Amino acid sequence: MMMEEELTNDQEDTPSTTTPLLHSTNDGGLPRKMIVVVILLAVNLLNYMDRFTIAGVLGRLEDYFHMSDKQAGMLQTVFVVFYMAFAPICGYFGDRYNRKLIIIVGMAIWITAVAMSTLVGRDHFNIFLLLRGIVGIGEATYATVAPTIIGDMFSGSMRSTALMVFYFAIPVGSGLGFIGGSAISLWSGSWQWGVRFTPFLGFLFFICIIFILEEPRRGEAEHAEVEQSTILEDLKYLMSVKTYVFNDSWLHFRRILFAHISVIFGVITCCAGIVGIVMGTTLSQTLKEGKWCLLVLPTADPFVCAGGSLLATPLFFITLLVASHSLDLAWALMFVAVTCMCLNWALNMDILMRVIVPNRRASATAIQTLMGHLFGDASSPYIVGFISDAIRGDQSSSTAKYFSLQTAMFVPNIILVLSIACYLWSTLIHCL
Repeated sequence: MMMEEELTNDQEDTPSTTTPLLHSTNDGGLPRKMIVVVILLAVNLLNYMDRFTIAGVLGRLEDYFHMSDKQAGMLQTVFVVFYMAFAPICGYFGDRYNRKLIIIVGMAIWITAVAMSTLVGRDHFNIFLLLRGIVGIGEATYATVAPTIIGDMFSGSMRSTALMVFYFAIPVGSGLGFIGGSAISLWSGSWQWGVRFTPFLGFLFFICIIFILEEPRRGEAEHAEVEQSTILEDLKYLMSVKTYVFNDSWLHFRRILFAHISVIFGVITCCAGIVGIVMGTTLSQTLKEGKWCLLVLPTADPFVCAGGSLLATPLFFITLLVASHSLDLAWALMFVAVTCMCLNWALNMDILMRVIVPNRRASATAIQTLMGHLFGDASSPYIVGFISDAIRGDQSSSTAKYFSLQTAMFVPNIILVLSIACYLWSTLIHCL
């Protein structure tokens, strides 16, 4: 199996807090475990749907609150800031206390905040903004804790498959949220109902979490014994795991590429995301098992991720070049590029689960989440916009705006090359 050696190599200078035995367990309760995965998937799906329902009803929100463009941009910024701020806190508690209870509290906060935001009057935009921030707290709670539950229920290829299913929520939820929010608000004539449908569904799965979800013991799938540690010990440990550091260090740069999207791009992201997640997990498992190959590749996860970034980099570059000449060709290239980028969505978390000991996985997920948003969707619109404005100067024509933005988008595409280097280094450090 892939990461028995990784745990040894990455932790050789770090006092072990577990006894990792990373092989498949007796899955006598497999049907129950799969039900839990489906429930966690559904809640994750609703989380991403909620994020994009705001985009789907943004026009009606602007009319309702008489928002400026700056205020509209604040909706995402406030959400991300609250999300980032509370992710490390949730990760800390997720490694030490009952994760089922943490999820229940987080879902209660999320459902309540979303529902209350639909009752805010026209003259109270600041209250609406605050409630969107509180939604970020609830979602941060779930995002940092739920994957670690899956990590403790499964090991090996079963864990890879379960994480693949769990992360279907990103592309599918994003697309359904935008489409559902806009369609329901159009049908009802009110933005409020376009936002309310996610907490209604969320309440149903909130009940399922209470009565069906059973929290596994930390390290159950690996038969690991865990010990409590301080937050400083956790941070020192995480920084000593080279695979984790290099897989996390580049992640945030990618997100800049998705700062400016359209409806078509949203559909492409949804479809390409599903294809990419399935392809990435399937290809990695095939390489690790040595199917149709001469040699078994234990480090297939980062290798496949590196391959995805390697293919996506020139495709994004060419897409930006041809967009002004053939939009259809640009969309086709974009689909392939996004598919390649999405090869690593489930694999990144699988790598984290394999190289981080069970009692520190929530903290590791939280730090990864914090860094990803801090240097990703929290700052990327400003970075791309700043570069575009600097290039355009005093010109205000549509042509000048287009080409300045096109040029600005080359910068994150070039930085994407760093992801290839980090992934390849993660692969090589276990082969030396």
